[in-house]
Amino acid sequence: MQMILVIVAGSLGGKYADKYLGLSFPIFTLLGVILSVFAALYLALKDFLKK
Repeated sequence: MQMILVIVAGSLGGKYADKYLGLSFPIFTLLGVILSVFAALYLALKDFLKK
């Protein structure tokens, strides 16, 4: 569940930034998704190794 929330937050934040800046190519959406996937994997791995 935490992974989904992190990825959705990254994609929505990127989408908002692209819309706010009026960009034709969704660069911030792509960056938001990529960075949030890495963040979600990091959080999951950290939680897995802790147990």
